[in-house]
Amino acid sequence: MSNDDHKVQLSNGNAVLGVILILLGIAFLGQQVFHINLWNLGWPFFVIVPGVLLFAFALAMHSPAGEPFAVIGSIVTMTGLILLYQNTTGQWASWAYAWALIVPTSIGLGQIVYGSLKNRPDVVTTGARIAMVGFIIFAIGAAFFELVLGIGGFGLGRWGWPILLIGLGILLLLRNFMFTRNKA
Repeated sequence: MSNDDHKVQLSNGNAVLGVILILLGIAFLGQQVFHINLWNLGWPFFVIVPGVLLFAFALAMHSPAGEPFAVIGSIVTMTGLILLYQNTTGQWASWAYAWALIVPTSIGLGQIVYGSLKNRPDVVTTGARIAMVGFIIFAIGAAFFELVLGIGGFGLGRWGWPILLIGLGILLLLRNFMFTRNKA
């Protein structure tokens, strides 16, 4: 590497650092002007940013050893995103089923992105299967914990169960009516 290449790399690094410092300064100034507590809103980014950086590091690697780093980066990033959602909405009880977005869903998503960018269709296929299993677990868990138990306040409650039972009864009667009509 020539001396000029080294200067360009330092210059690019200084530019990135400069932009980061400006954005931090604007955020802290906004905090003072608008009386916003950035820590209460933004602490999940202390999890999200390292996850994204680890994933970027994995993509920059020129060997298959990057795949495990991509998976770890996707796990950390997904954890941070879930924390950001929960911190913003106050829905902390969603951990009862949100774990399925971390393992196995984020593992599969990490493999899909890594495999797509590294031209590894086998990794994409494996990742898609893993992500689908995780998403199904998440959906079943969310339906059970939110609709049946109502842990987040979204349950079927006082009106939902009777309406659901009536609807199922009507469906069974219609099915029975159609079945006996077709037999005749």
